[in-house]
Amino acid sequence: MAAGHAHGHDHSHAPAAGADRRWLGVALALILGFMVLEVVAGLLADSLALLSDAAHMLTDAGSLALALVAAGLAARPPTGRFTFGLGRAEILSAQVNGATLLVLAGVIAWEAVRRLGDPPQVDGLVVLVVGLAGAAVNVAAAWALSRAERRSLNVEGARAHILADLYASLGAALAGLLVLTAGFERADVIVALLVAALMVRSGTGLLRRSTRVLLEASPRGIDPDAVGLALASHPGVSEVHDLHVWEVTSGFTALSAHVLVPAGADCHARRAELERLLSERFGLEHTTLQVEHESEGGLLDIKPR
Repeated sequence: MAAGHAHGHDHSHAPAAGADRRWLGVALALILGFMVLEVVAGLLADSLALLSDAAHMLTDAGSLALALVAAGLAARPPTGRFTFGLGRAEILSAQVNGATLLVLAGVIAWEAVRRLGDPPQVDGLVVLVVGLAGAAVNVAAAWALSRAERRSLNVEGARAHILADLYASLGAALAGLLVLTAGFERADVIVALLVAALMVRSGTGLLRRSTRVLLEASPRGIDPDAVGLALASHPGVSEVHDLHVWEVTSGFTALSAHVLVPAGADCHARRAELERLLSERFGLEHTTLQVEHESEGGLLDIKPR
């Protein structure tokens, strides 16, 4: 006798995704407005630090716009062929954002190295003022993203962009101060290289985390071996096999497994107990457990119910 059961909940996250879109929109408006100002200031001051920070802000704007679209897709309920919904649009968004960061980091680093031997004259006062203003805008944008109701790789990726840009803006302000007070023109180029390094760090982190989801690796903080051991050692369970734990999208972890119980045991009661164990000990709510009886000879009892 066999029993299969799917236990889960609505994973469309529509209300939370709606709040995410609202705050992503606020952050996008702040970043786009200041980015235009920073490009103009960077060209007037001939500052690579400001221009590289503006380029980083461009990736911020792109990441926020992409995150907005992805959040909208993720909010759609599962339909037709997409039985899990479109939640992984957020993961694809994080992948694109990570790759864009790496490409722009390479462009900025190339230009910085080219300028290092012959640094141009930089208007330190403009760089200082715009850098401090940029830091204030990034703090405001980061605050807006912190208001998002749902933790997702999509929102986290956008927040990583903003925080890296905050450090870049502070670095640009420091470069302007050094140019203004000590005449150290190379400070501008050195800060640009640091910005590129920050972009590489953020980009690789985003790519690594999003790739884990796309390859259906077990989520961080959940050890499949520990989950399997807990299930197999539960009273009334003979064996657990075909165990899979994966992340469908951010905040939506799924588990499936085949469970064998002794012949004559109440498989429905075992299944309920195991679901409760998975929820309480591992925080796993969306589980699919196929519970089957062993026959006396050790083979599955597949007699019709």
